[in-house]
Amino acid sequence: MIKVLTVFGTRPEAIKLAPVVKRLERDPCFASVTCVTSQHREMLDQVLEVFEVVPDYDLAVMTPAQSLADVTAKVVQRMSEVIAAEHPAIVLVQGDTTTTFAASLAAFYHRVSVGHVEAGLRTSNKYQPFPEEINRRLTSVLADYHYAPTALSRQNLLAEGIDGRRITVTGNTGIDALLIALDRVRQRGRIDDSLPPDILDGDGKRLILVTAHRRESFGAPFDAICDALRRIAERNENVTIVYPVHLNPQVRRPVLERLAGCPRIHLVDPLDYLSFVQLMDRAHLILTDSGGIQEEAPTLGKPVLVMRNTTERPEAVDAGSARLVGTSTETIASAVQQLLDDAEVYEQMSRAQNPFGDGHASERIACHILEMLGGEKIPA
Repeated sequence: MIKVLTVFGTRPEAIKLAPVVKRLERDPCFASVTCVTSQHREMLDQVLEVFEVVPDYDLAVMTPAQSLADVTAKVVQRMSEVIAAEHPAIVLVQGDTTTTFAASLAAFYHRVSVGHVEAGLRTSNKYQPFPEEINRRLTSVLADYHYAPTALSRQNLLAEGIDGRRITVTGNTGIDALLIALDRVRQRGRIDDSLPPDILDGDGKRLILVTAHRRESFGAPFDAICDALRRIAERNENVTIVYPVHLNPQVRRPVLERLAGCPRIHLVDPLDYLSFVQLMDRAHLILTDSGGIQEEAPTLGKPVLVMRNTTERPEAVDAGSARLVGTSTETIASAVQQLLDDAEVYEQMSRAQNPFGDGHASERIACHILEMLGGEKIPA
């Protein structure tokens, strides 16, 4: 059997790797070992429960107020111990987190092959997003197998000198996870009883779903985002804004200070994955700085306004399902107002085809690992 060590630490990684882990677990050709670093403890555990993933290792690297350097050092050290104990044929990582880069570095030190899921995303600005852009670039240098979600991601890797024979376009595993979750949500009906009834049950208002948490937006950009939400709520009596607020104090502080108690704005704690999928399905439009939501929303027919200056997922913008609006109060508020007022513009965005996948990315990744490794570890 091919021993695959899958490593992740945050909620987005868990969502996108859970379908891969479940696919490996079903196949007798693989011995699947799962390791979590728990960069996002509470939010990570929710996803593990939804997809019934039980980690073999939990590195528990997070402590209060630690730096990125602290996290990186802990992951490298503790992952090194796991790799030495398990002797995997390949270490599988996803995306662009500190866990992704540090686990890849640990695998390299042990001369173990690295497979990078969601490889090739780029903004070409090393500080936006921070630190993700550098994490994914460094992971590409360390990786042996690159699972690119789109043809554009493949081109980005080729432009950096990556051997095309080591790149496989798979689609995005996030779509695999979304379709699994969406089926459960629509079968079960109402998921989260803690949300106000008017949000999910419908009261004639249009739901605007908001997520914002990126480090490069800390400070003045977050203030501007909050001011835009307040302006939207004040101008439109027929909308409900729902904002699951990230646990990071640098996010919660400005959001609660500026928006707590505002009519038509619901600030809620982070939701479990199924509840969030249900909200996306119910939403009229989505305001976000999340990369994953840019991928998921087109499958649901939801226009996405991206509150960032750059995106590593330009395919969504090119397809017409997403639009970059930055972090200016006026630009955000105006873009939302246009989608609320102009039915033709709204329909164009909501009908755009999803360029990120068909729900079979995990199958392609598993088949490729089987084809490449054939049951034996190969030199990195």
